[in-house]
Amino acid sequence: MERWQIGLYLVAIVGGAIFGWSVPAAAGPLELAINPVLGLLLFATFLGIPFSAIGQAVRDTRFMATVLVLNFAIVPAVVFGLSRFVADNQALLVGVLLVLLTPCIDYVIVFSGLAGGSSERLLAAAPLLMMSQMLLLPFYLFIFIGPELVSAIEPGPFLEALIVLIILPLILAAFTQWWSRRAAAGRSVMTVMEALMVPLMMGTLAVVIGSQIHGVGQEITSLLSVIPLYAAFLVIMVPLGMASARVARLDPGNTRAVIFSGATRNSLVVLPLALALPEPLALVPLVVVTQTMVELIGMITYVKVIPRLVPSERRLRPAQETGG
Repeated sequence: MERWQIGLYLVAIVGGAIFGWSVPAAAGPLELAINPVLGLLLFATFLGIPFSAIGQAVRDTRFMATVLVLNFAIVPAVVFGLSRFVADNQALLVGVLLVLLTPCIDYVIVFSGLAGGSSERLLAAAPLLMMSQMLLLPFYLFIFIGPELVSAIEPGPFLEALIVLIILPLILAAFTQWWSRRAAAGRSVMTVMEALMVPLMMGTLAVVIGSQIHGVGQEITSLLSVIPLYAAFLVIMVPLGMASARVARLDPGNTRAVIFSGATRNSLVVLPLALALPEPLALVPLVVVTQTMVELIGMITYVKVIPRLVPSERRLRPAQETGG
């Protein structure tokens, strides 16, 4: 399954879309399943990360500084420019800003790992990215839109996502790794979860798409205007991520992780925020989910393209020797 995982992910996206569109009544149950499925996926992901490397990752100040500057200085400038294209529609504007201003803290670790990125660095950065966006999102919304919206955003969903999707799976993964070094049962759990990585990713993609595709389809005319903005964001963030990593003199694995961090957004975490907005902004959740769909396709493309744009040191060495 790992050999054919990209094709399988595309199948999951298409299958989820077909099921969600054919059975609209399934949207509610599927939406409730997003967090459990995503939590299992992250638990399996964290199991594959050596926790002994996290301390070193936290101390990697160059990587941490690069990720923070990219996400909270460079990205807001890009997002402000892109958002001007929908500035005349408040719901579209709020949705675009809400999702593009918040860096991903969950499945970015999965996709970055698939592309050979430094997953342990992104794992170490996740709490810091989460806290930073909680503090800075109201500020950026205040600057880009105005004070009237800031009061409608509460930190509760952010904290819940941090605990349920990051901290609990992380603690369970650390315990399971410790258990596997002492008991055969623990090693069996590790083996089973490793085998379930691809099915869990497929399930997450299918559940997210299936839960929202019908609502997106009903509002497709309004949502068409944000799709090019999301696609443009994914394209723009590749050279910006590469340039940021080059300035910090990061190695290929860290460079790939930086690119993924700058490009992937926190759509699954901000969705509860979008759903809690008042009735005049009822379209905002669908604007957020539309970004999820565009991004998932973009991430599958990234997994193939980024390793070619940022080759490993082993691939670089022969060329360097030839040129030397």
